Amino acid sequence: MPADFQSTFRGRFSSLLSWRQFEQLCDTLRARADQTWYIYAIGLPPPAAPASSTELGKFLDAIDPLLRHDHREDYCGIVYVDDIAAPTMVKIFDPFQLGTSCGSSKHPPLPGWILSRTRPQPFADARPLPANRQRWWQGLWV
Repeated sequence: MPADFQSTFRGRFSSLLSWRQFEQLCDTLRARADQTWYIYAIGLPPPAAPASSTELGKFLDAIDPLLRHDHREDYCGIVYVDDIAAPTMVKIFDPFQLGTSCGSSKHPPLPGWILSRTRPQPFADARPLPANRQRWWQGLWV
């Protein structure tokens, strides 16, 4: 497992082009829920502790319909993973904050959420989480 969050974040990622690939990734993450996973909503302080397996499952159950509703396409293309078979980091882009998520711009947007095996570090250039996403995020944990 990579020891440095920023190095992993800047590393190589593959886009999940189909919703089926996203479903398979979620299945893989659920199967590895006993591993250490941090769930980071960019724009809020990074989590101090890893998520429980229940919290990871709850997040995965909630992010799927959110992405499908807000990214009304027959393809996914907004979720990136470092290793589809053995993920250590997943970047999930907010459909309303996409910009150029492929990284071809000088300053690509940050993802909306990151799942990471290593403890996340804050991003100096992170925008505050929009109010609608804060409500969604807070609603997950009540």
